[in-house]
Formats: sequence, structure tokens, C-alpha cells
Amino acid sequence: MLPDMMSDEIKVSTHAEDLKFRLATVELLRTAKKYYTYRELAAKTDLPVTVLSRYAKGHVLPNLERARKLWDALSKMVGLENEFKRRLKFNSDGYFDNTLIVGDIILLRQAANYAIARFAGKRITKVLTAAVDGIPLATMVANALGVNLVVAKTTKEVGVPSFLEETYVLSDSGYTLTLYIPRDSIKKRDSILIVDDIIKSGDTQSALLNLAYKAKSEVAGIFAMIAIGDSWTKRIKIPPDCQVEIILRLN
Repeated sequence: MLPDMMSDEIKVSTHAEDLKFRLATVELLRTAKKYYTYRELAAKTDLPVTVLSRYAKGHVLPNLERARKLWDALSKMVGLENEFKRRLKFNSDGYFDNTLIVGDIILLRQAANYAIARFAGKRITKVLTAAVDGIPLATMVANALGVNLVVAKTTKEVGVPSFLEETYVLSDSGYTLTLYIPRDSIKKRDSILIVDDIIKSGDTQSALLNLAYKAKSEVAGIFAMIAIGDSWTKRIKIPPDCQVEIILRLN
């Protein structure tokens, strides 16, 4: 590809990502409007009621700079972190049930918008996740970004001629597990966003990183709704330019 063509491609990609973020900000405003009046929102965002109303009704989009300021203000008022905390159910042994999170489409859409906001400006061409619980969120994120989804599975599908595979040890159990993706599903020039619902040990995310490396692609970021502790950060060899975003961190 010629340098000028690559430059044009990057410009178009950046413009598209900016537009998605501005649209996500409007959707967050509409969510906030369910809980607050325009007058209350105006006081929190320092924007006139008339301007907020035009945004919420879709008459006009905020520019990128205003969208960022609006997102920062609104995310403090309608925080996903607190919503996640309310929905997690813990048993007597400290394990939690996240069914009320991974099964809620509206909540997953808001999480996807969170990803758009956090990774705004990053070049992302594919979303990579592992079966099975990460699929709903990864699907929403891939849809929001307008890119294809790649699912790493523990079995080989008949009909796929060739696979990339990564075998790793599940530190909590001592068992080994192998993840497979079709060899042609990730290309050399792809920029990957790894998405999962929960990060516990970091074993799965590390395996996904290695699959991306085997495809000779770059990893733009790692995104998860919930992370437990911080020991996983030491297990995953995160590249310096790889952005990591977690909505809720649990000790």
C-alpha cells in the first residue's frame, strides 16, 4: 500500500472513531436523562438546557472536544461501576454471579460505549475474545466499533483448513487448555482489541495476546468489565503501547 493511501486510510479511520465516540456520548446523555432533569444535567455539565436538549433529541452532535467533557461529567453521574456493584451477587465463599450483567443487553451496550470512549483515537480492526462468557460483550464492542469479531475456541471446527493455537496452564486448576482461531481470521496488519467479561488470573488474556502475536498483528488494547485483584497484571506481558481499560476492579 502506498504511503498516501495509508495516510488517507488512517484519517478516515480516525474520523470514524471520533464520530462513534460522539454518538456514544449522546447515548450516555439519553441514559442520564432518565434519572436527571435537564436543569440538573445543565448544572453538572455547565451546558445550557437548550444545548443538552438538542443533543439528546439528535438534532445536532457535540463536537469532539465538547463530547469528551460531556462524557467525563456524565460518566460520574451514570457510572457503570456502581451499576455493576449493585448487580453482582456473592455467595458465602466469596464467589460471585455476574448473570445479571452479561445477560443485560442495555448494560452491555453501555459497556461497549465505554470502550469506544476509552479507546477513542486508537486504530482497531478486530475484536478478539475467548469462548464463552466474553462473547456477548465482545459482540457488542465489535458492533459498536464496526469491526469483525474473532472468537478463540477450545475445539477445532470441521471445515476450517488451518488454525493458530495456544496452549496454556490454568493457574487456578493446574490443567492445560488450548485455544484455537482460524489462521486467516487475523491478518498481519490487524490491530487487535482483546475483550473479556472478567479477568481473574490473566491466563486467558495472556493466551489471546500470544495468538495475536502468532498472527503477527499488534494489540491495541485489553478491555474487560470486571477485574479481580492486580496479580494478573504481572502474569500478562502487556506491551508498552497496549492500553488496558477495566470498568470495575474488585479486591
